[in-house]
Amino acid sequence: MSMFALGLLASVTGGLADGATFTECTDCPEMVVVPGGTFVMGADEGEEGRYEGPPHEVTIERRFAIGIDPVTVGQFSAFVADTGYEAASDCIVPMDGTYKVVPGADWRDPQLGRPPLPNEPVVCIDFTDATAYAAWVAAKTGKPYRLLSEAEWEYTARGGLMARFPWGDDPEDACDHGNFMDASAPSEANVEGDMLGCSDGYAQLAPVGRMPANAFGVREMVGNVWTWVQDCYEMPYPADTPTDGSAYLGGACDRHSVRGASWATNVTRARPTFRGRDPVDRTSSLFSVRLARDLP
Repeated sequence: MSMFALGLLASVTGGLADGATFTECTDCPEMVVVPGGTFVMGADEGEEGRYEGPPHEVTIERRFAIGIDPVTVGQFSAFVADTGYEAASDCIVPMDGTYKVVPGADWRDPQLGRPPLPNEPVVCIDFTDATAYAAWVAAKTGKPYRLLSEAEWEYTARGGLMARFPWGDDPEDACDHGNFMDASAPSEANVEGDMLGCSDGYAQLAPVGRMPANAFGVREMVGNVWTWVQDCYEMPYPADTPTDGSAYLGGACDRHSVRGASWATNVTRARPTFRGRDPVDRTSSLFSVRLARDLP
């Protein structure tokens, strides 16, 4: 796409139809327009200490755009090259049945046993790295790019389907929709137990773009990598949780929410209601970012 076409597109983004896709700079993620709507967020279930409720109705009052895929190594590389940004290191990696801090491991060396590929999601980034990348894209394009809110993430992950998983109710269908701890994954990386019997063909991190898009035009919202989102984590959802789709930024805010499960994650955590919660400086080989963009 020419720079003229990109400029024209940027000037009329507010007029794009729901489901339309666009890219606003050479190294920016491809985005898709998601319509507003109402859904029930959360569930009356969860693990011990990780209640996913109470369920509450949320209305996404304004449509927004979301990255079709997570931010890739190639896209994050462009950010670092342009700014000289120094991302976090000493990444936490699943190995030997537990999570271990690997000194010096970072987004350039996420301990895959090989260099990361440009079309794989960037991992080993903490919350600060994720927000710095979003701020760079916003400055580069002059447009309001940011992290997703929890509500926007869950709404988009569901794709209009109110089922146990984003694809339906059967966990064994997982390998057709995302990259999880399955028969192709290394057993030494299995920290959570209960490996799936199916195989998605990838032992670890997988390239973006392999899985089918959901009804909103996004791929693999669940699986492959966890996604940092804006919200401060509180459990259960507090009484003043926003119901308009915006992020909850109250409480002590000593942890932020992460969503979406990963290649090393038990499929029970692939429910769109499941909520991870981690401090801003947690650097994990399972954590990445997917951008949002406000629309006029």
